[in-house]
Amino acid sequence: QVQLVESGGGLVQPGGSLRLSCATSGGIFSISTMRWFRQTAGMERELVARITSEGNTLYTDSVKGRFTISRDNAKNTVYLQMNSLKPEDTAVYYCNAIVLSGGLGDYWGQGTQVTVSS
Repeated sequence: QVQLVESGGGLVQPGGSLRLSCATSGGIFSISTMRWFRQTAGMERELVARITSEGNTLYTDSVKGRFTISRDNAKNTVYLQMNSLKPEDTAVYYCNAIVLSGGLGDYWGQGTQVTVSS
């Protein structure tokens, strides 16, 4: 069974940095696009960044120049390096992956809390 496990969230002061990781496991044949989303209470889940299997990236405007998405295909892991964090980046961050494992599926992690506050 495919599982995505996130780590790296926490409390950081404005201007600080965090690095989120999302490891995928469970009978994986290949992983296509990997994404990071975030969600705050009462709001819809927002796409933050995505990376294709070829390494092409896309970012939402509010994080361009501050966040970097990357992946290690050998480890089936996606990362989100977050620099110059702002209070408005506070949210639960979720990773998402399109995985070929038996069939093609869309999988989500459990979420990790990021809080930016002084």
